[in-house]
Amino acid sequence: MEQRLDPGAWPRHRHRTAYAAVVLSGGYLEAGAGRWRAEAGDVLAHPAFDAHQNVLKGGAWVLNIPLPLTADLPPVFRVADLDAVERAYRTDLREAARRLIPAQIRAPLIEDWPDLLAAALSADPGLSIGSWARAHGLAPAVVSRGFRATFGVSPAAFRAERRAGAAWRDLTTTATPLAAIAHDRGFADQAHLSRAVRALTGASPRVWRQGPQLVNSVQEAADALH
Repeated sequence: MEQRLDPGAWPRHRHRTAYAAVVLSGGYLEAGAGRWRAEAGDVLAHPAFDAHQNVLKGGAWVLNIPLPLTADLPPVFRVADLDAVERAYRTDLREAARRLIPAQIRAPLIEDWPDLLAAALSADPGLSIGSWARAHGLAPAVVSRGFRATFGVSPAAFRAERRAGAAWRDLTTTATPLAAIAHDRGFADQAHLSRAVRALTGASPRVWRQGPQLVNSVQEAADALH
């Protein structure tokens, strides 16, 4: 859980469990739902089944703290007392997680059109990529290549990730009927939602609704998928 990261690039990957990466020294560029330049003192909160890629130029020292399944934290933030988080990490991971109280929220990078498209797709996973490209005077092929170069995945795959993730959070944190979630999140129907959630998490919405969403530990929730 404590990592010394060497310079280099980590291709886009997905973690099954939720965790917070606390950067003690160094830094890196992370591209997940958006892009951030993570610096010493930053906390990067990753929901379960979230995907991201990393580029490290000078290496970094990171503490990875498991988070509860239902944790709701900003993607990147700073805490008031980083030393207290590190001390708790050495003795009690649950206490370390409880001390991750955002004191300053970091905004994602908005440096070029791929960042704008990522923000648009995160806000509206049902967004038409073709319509967005035309509205911004970009050819579809340019959008596909440029977005993949920045985020490590095509715009369509990114949209599918965000849509399935949003649906999974809805079904694990609310009692909203699956058909209503499917409609609200832009799926063709409930069966389409079920396929997307299973592809993302390895379990159907029915399995999640039967109990794993109530497990406090993300690791225990992940074990329930086996």
